[in-house]
Order: sequence, then structure tokens, then C-alpha cells
Amino acid sequence: MRDIDFMAVYERVMKQIKEGAFLTVRAGEALNTMTIGWAAIGIAWRKPILMVMVRNSRHTFGIIEKAADFTVSVPGGEAKKALAFCGTKSGRDVDKFKECGLKAAPGRHVASPIIEIPGIHIECRIVYKNPIDPALLTRDYDPLYPAKDYHTLYFGEIQACYEA
Repeated sequence: MRDIDFMAVYERVMKQIKEGAFLTVRAGEALNTMTIGWAAIGIAWRKPILMVMVRNSRHTFGIIEKAADFTVSVPGGEAKKALAFCGTKSGRDVDKFKECGLKAAPGRHVASPIIEIPGIHIECRIVYKNPIDPALLTRDYDPLYPAKDYHTLYFGEIQACYEA
């Protein structure tokens, strides 16, 4: 695995996240991965930050709320089937790792594992979280929340970024 500067791969990471990436989180014995299609990378609090969003209705929400960290694995190869499955099935009902043949590999700096696939892996320590307040959200985005299951934003200080 080769360490890389997160800003050097920003465009590649964001392009793939629009297509899908794996957000993986562990809290105690609870482990889940889900597909994300939205994220932001940048600098906040003078630190490298990756912000992800998890809806409060998702199984992952119950885990990430108890976690201290998360990882994002950005596929560098073919992963469409696994991304589609992990984006449409709940970890409450199925073992996504088993069903998709995914393997968890230990994170280098955080408790949450990465998905063992070729691509870019970003390990983050949660430094801030905030649920979306619908009263403060533009009405233009109402169609994104027909079930009123708003996201919580998780700001992760990037602890490691590397390519496998």
C-alpha cells in the first residue's frame, strides 16, 4: 500500500464517490458497510477533513453513532454489483460482506476496517457530527427527503490516505 496526499487524488476520489464508494464503520462487535454517493473533502479546523452523510433510517447510523471513526474505500476497479447491493440492502437484514464476497482488512490508524479492494482508502477519526435541521435546509432539497429521514453529517479528520 502506498501513502498518498488526499488532495492529489481529490478529483479521482470525488468522481468515483458520485458513482459509489464504501463507507465502513465498526463500533464494538457491530460492523457494516454501505454505499455512499455524496461526500466532501477539504480543510477545516486546519486539518484534512472528509465529510460523509448517513441517514438516520440506515442501519449504519446506529453503528456510526457509537463509533469513533470510519473508513471510505473508493474502488479503483469494477465494483458496481457490490456497490449496488450495499446501497440497496440493509445490514439489519443481510451480511453484506458475505453476500458480496467483500473482505474487511484492518485500518492502519482507526478501529474501522477498510474494504480489501484495489483503490483508494481513507481512514478518518470522527471530530464532529451534526444532524440536518430541516428548518434550515433549502426547500429545493425537499424531494431528496420524501420520508423525512434526514442525514447526519460526520466530519472525519483524515488519519491516512493510501492506495492499494
